[in-house]
Amino acid sequence: MGGLAELTRSLTGLEGPALAHLHRLVASWGPLADLSFADLLLFVPLARDSEQSRGQRVVVVGHVRPTTNQTVYRHDVVGAVFGEGERPLAAQALRSGTIVEGEVDVDAELGQVLAIPVRWDGEVVAVCTRESIPDLGRQPGELERTYQSVFRRFAAMIAEGSFPFAAEDAETEEAPRVGDGAIVLNADGRVAYASPNAVSALHRLGIHVNAEGERLADLGLEEVVVPTAFAIGAPVTEEIERGHEVTVVLRCLPLLEGGRATGALLLLRDISELRRRDRLLISMDATIQEIHHRVKNNLQTISSLLRLQGRRLTSREAKEAIEESVRRIRSIALVHETLSSTGSGDVPFNDIVRPLVRTVEESLVSPDRPVRFRVGGDAGRLPARVATPLAVVLTELLQNAADHAFPPAGPGVEPPSPLDGVSEQPLVTVHLDNDGDRLLVEVADNGVGLPPGFDLAASTGLGLSIVRSLVATQIEGSISMRSPGANGCRGTLIELQVPLTPPQHVVR
Repeated sequence: MGGLAELTRSLTGLEGPALAHLHRLVASWGPLADLSFADLLLFVPLARDSEQSRGQRVVVVGHVRPTTNQTVYRHDVVGAVFGEGERPLAAQALRSGTIVEGEVDVDAELGQVLAIPVRWDGEVVAVCTRESIPDLGRQPGELERTYQSVFRRFAAMIAEGSFPFAAEDAETEEAPRVGDGAIVLNADGRVAYASPNAVSALHRLGIHVNAEGERLADLGLEEVVVPTAFAIGAPVTEEIERGHEVTVVLRCLPLLEGGRATGALLLLRDISELRRRDRLLISMDATIQEIHHRVKNNLQTISSLLRLQGRRLTSREAKEAIEESVRRIRSIALVHETLSSTGSGDVPFNDIVRPLVRTVEESLVSPDRPVRFRVGGDAGRLPARVATPLAVVLTELLQNAADHAFPPAGPGVEPPSPLDGVSEQPLVTVHLDNDGDRLLVEVADNGVGLPPGFDLAASTGLGLSIVRSLVATQIEGSISMRSPGANGCRGTLIELQVPLTPPQHVVR
């Protein structure tokens, strides 16, 4: 079974502006189902076929259930095809172009059906039916009678082609429904009826007097939705705030007759709790960003202190150890700097990789070691739990490549072999690939390659020890290093596989 567009195109041939009109109807008919306390079905005639002699057949392309009453259909009827004998009122409304009412067999019960022709550009393109099982033992109250009367006015608008509105504004999840609170306004914009929930919403806004017969502006509610909706003949939505504690959203649907507004349905919903949560989330995001900013500043302070300490040292090895520590700290600080400006827990890792490469270039490259670095691919957005250790790992790998892949030429040392098509200048490339499930990081160089018998697991160097530890414990990935000539590779190729989905831990 397809959606409205697929069903109408494949079975009815309806398309273009008429199909868009039906889309707007289905998108905006929720309040109508609530007002009618009934299911609404949308029927579109099938394209003429060999069964034309049996009468016009129709297919259900839309169905909405009310939130104010029980549904008639417990099963999905979208896609069902009916003959004229099964849906005589729908067929009659299609032919006559007028609203037809009667009783038919609805889901094995005698139901009340109101068939409304859906008119577009003067032509009937579909039929909307209101279907319900009447409760014969109960008299409708004022609220139900008022809602039914308003629904009839919307039905007349559907039949004349003025509903759904051509300038319908987009509804959101916060848009009010009839059950949230409804006020019926007359042609003068005065309150003709206010539902109990609407009265409660007005009380939240500080309006405690009887609203019937009054304009909302006279009650102290300075809003623009009503005059604007009356003026343009289209729905208007506005939020009214009373301090930071109360927020009510108003949505005004004008009731048109002959293109002129003769009243309106004003829907109200108290969204104070939703806005309070929004403000809380914004505050939490700002707090988290501030924390990342302070962590970054603290790390930079530590780096500065280490540099001061390094200047006082005389041992060359001690100075190099301090510089390596500073680079590691700077790589972590870069992640926190990016997190402090993104406002989320994910970071675009390419924004971290390039500064990391520049840091290594500035600290390691010299005239006697003119190593070039190149970055390609896209790492996408990574969670902070992956980005932070990965930044340290990548820094270590780049530093290791610059330190060991291109040793100074000397007795017994051959110059590095260039890559095909690349100049003899030493080159380190970083390639990133994110397929959504895992991140592949490749660090390749055209240097001297790995020494004979090299074993990553047995390496005792501090940098590679840090890499192995972070990859195994924090990233939970895998790393491999290929020797010169393996798989056509010159120099050294390091492949790092990083899973992006959190591991599933089995609870026993």
